[in-house]
Amino acid sequence: MEDSYEKFLAFFTEVKLFFSELTNYLIKNLHLSFLRFEEGKGVFVTALYRQRGRYARRLMHTGMAALAAVGIMIAPVIAQEFPGRSVNPWEIPSTSTVLSATTEDPETTTLVSDKVRDKVIEYTVQEGDTIASIAQKFGIDEDTVRWQNSISGDRIKLGQTLEILPVTGISHKVAKGDTVYSIAKKYDTSPQAIVDFPYNTFSNDETFELAIGQVVVVPDGVRPSAIPTGPRIRQITPDAGTVVASGTFVWPTGGTITQRFVWYHKGIDIANRGAPAILAADAGTIVGAGWLDGYGYGNRVIIDHGNGYRTLYGHLSQIYVVPGQTVARGAAIGKMGSTGRSTGMHLHFEVLLNGIYLNPLSVLR
Repeated sequence: MEDSYEKFLAFFTEVKLFFSELTNYLIKNLHLSFLRFEEGKGVFVTALYRQRGRYARRLMHTGMAALAAVGIMIAPVIAQEFPGRSVNPWEIPSTSTVLSATTEDPETTTLVSDKVRDKVIEYTVQEGDTIASIAQKFGIDEDTVRWQNSISGDRIKLGQTLEILPVTGISHKVAKGDTVYSIAKKYDTSPQAIVDFPYNTFSNDETFELAIGQVVVVPDGVRPSAIPTGPRIRQITPDAGTVVASGTFVWPTGGTITQRFVWYHKGIDIANRGAPAILAADAGTIVGAGWLDGYGYGNRVIIDHGNGYRTLYGHLSQIYVVPGQTVARGAAIGKMGSTGRSTGMHLHFEVLLNGIYLNPLSVLR
């Protein structure tokens, strides 16, 4: 029994030695093979590096040709996958019509995009253009075209490049010391108009600080010492007084209209340094009163007139009504102020009919 155990132990020792030597042999040979591989790889990479770019064009052209061939082969298969379609795109006959890159049509005109313009654009004068036609095409007045391009009279040349402002007015490059107030005074307009133009930016939105060198658009601005060819009337509103409900709108306050109704300013501004009372333009129910959110209206009152009309009164310093209260036409609802995004004492007044903004001047009496 003991003899058998010794034989087994000797056999196990020899097997262990065999596998140990085999492992050492394999490790040694694999290490040498790895070293040879690394050496060969280094030589191969060096050769490729020296030949860099030599075959790039050939490889690219070959790849593109392969992609085109694949596309041609699978196009009919893809065409069969569209619902209700069984047309082989390669069997469609080509059109016999040749489209010319030029035209002899004398009626060809330039189409002006209806998209709201946010900056000064360039326009090339075409055959038949006049200052008046260009102004009408872009929805501005003639003086705006003249002042922006330093044109006297109506003389323009075919092919001349003109700068076109997004709105009627003038552009101004900010210099040291300029503020919205000094710029508005220089161009005889309202500082609120400069602030309200949505594409004018400020270094500080709280103080309306401007950066030296930036260009601001001054809506309705008049060039200093210039005499506008078209009258720009600053309308003085009549005194609303004490009135009773009649189904029509009365002026909500008295003062000077400093800003008109335009696409970016959905109401009119009426300024008055005396800060008079604000009156309900018509009878209705108060549906909003106070500083309702973070919008620039500040303290405001909203009246629902019950016939599809709503009116809004913004920038108030005091509010005399509460939501749910009914008011008669001409009743005092607050006091003019300069709260919110405002540069001075004024009322911002809006009229909506079924959610659509109307020009208040078209409904006020």
